[in-house]
Amino acid sequence: MTQTRPETFSLQNGKKARLPFSLSEYNSRLAKLRAEMAARGIDAVLLTSMQNIAYYSGFLYCSFGRPYACVVTQDRSTTVSANIDGGQPWRRSAHDNVIYTDWKRDNYWRAVRELVGKSGRLGIEGDHLTLVQRDKLSEFLDAVEVVDIAPATMIQRMVKSEAEIALIKESARIADVGGDAIVAAVAEGVREIDVAMAGRDAMDLEIARTFPDSELRDSWVWFQGGLNTDGAHNPVTTRKLQMGDILSLNTFPMISGYYTALERTLWLGEPDKRSLEIWEANVEAHELGLSLLKEGAVCSDVCADINQFFASRDLLKYRSFGYGHSFGILSHYYGREAGLELREDIHTVLEPGMVISMEPMLTIPEGLAGAGGYREHDIVVIEEGGPVNITGFPYGLANNIL
Repeated sequence: MTQTRPETFSLQNGKKARLPFSLSEYNSRLAKLRAEMAARGIDAVLLTSMQNIAYYSGFLYCSFGRPYACVVTQDRSTTVSANIDGGQPWRRSAHDNVIYTDWKRDNYWRAVRELVGKSGRLGIEGDHLTLVQRDKLSEFLDAVEVVDIAPATMIQRMVKSEAEIALIKESARIADVGGDAIVAAVAEGVREIDVAMAGRDAMDLEIARTFPDSELRDSWVWFQGGLNTDGAHNPVTTRKLQMGDILSLNTFPMISGYYTALERTLWLGEPDKRSLEIWEANVEAHELGLSLLKEGAVCSDVCADINQFFASRDLLKYRSFGYGHSFGILSHYYGREAGLELREDIHTVLEPGMVISMEPMLTIPEGLAGAGGYREHDIVVIEEGGPVNITGFPYGLANNIL
């Protein structure tokens, strides 16, 4: 006998959870989005990325190959989640939630169609909607005109509220806690993975203590030694630390989708002369960069000044990426506020409420004197009274030769 299952339904299972921010904070974010919609004649917005759904609703989804959404109109905000998640998305959404089932293919798009209604103009995230899903959108919402809302939402996310900055400051402190645990675990013969786990566990415990209502997920550590320091995002290995190793400490506490980072060059034993020279030059570049991060500074100008410094030391050819980036709802697998990065092609002017890192990195290839990856990383909040460095972990030769 064929059973009939619903295409969509609602499940208000339990009570609403305590979200990382107040309801008024989420309403304020939505009000700014709705003002943008009104100015551009957009009837509804279909948000699909982890960062934007979390930013506007509080719900951070786990995709596992399934699509998710937050549909925003002038009078309603509704997350769309898969049946596999039960009532958790409703508990973690600031406003409404609709669940789609797996019993019939494309129930997700039926849920979206119901929420979008007879919109003539739909805002989408052009940098996230895949070609497959764009075809599905055309199939189920055939008459709708599509407008890319992603750049406008990124600009909104780049300037943080007081509540966001308070969370980011606590998270930076917790990154330092992870750094302390890593230094305590470093010893000759210890594996990278063992050191990394010590840092991650320390951060998870501190997040649980400081944010007892949060979901504990996604914090991680990259701890690398020797050749494995040559890339900023190299995974942890089982390699054992050796005396004379250059080390790269990287802690990333994740609190309700918000990312912070602590990154430091360390040395196990005394570095050779050339390594000390390169390390010292990178520290000087770091300090120069920190002095430049202030209200009114232009991202590309900051980059140009640090480039000039490295060029004067014949080290610019060893730079591997931009000198810093924005912080907020992002991680190594979702989110990016590309409009606030310290690169030659970014001309954004720093203003109060922005949060940005300073993180120069030099990579000297194997076979050259001083081989390895050198990186220091601090987080700066641009405030009305001036820039505030919220990273407390020490850096440089005087502190990090272990």
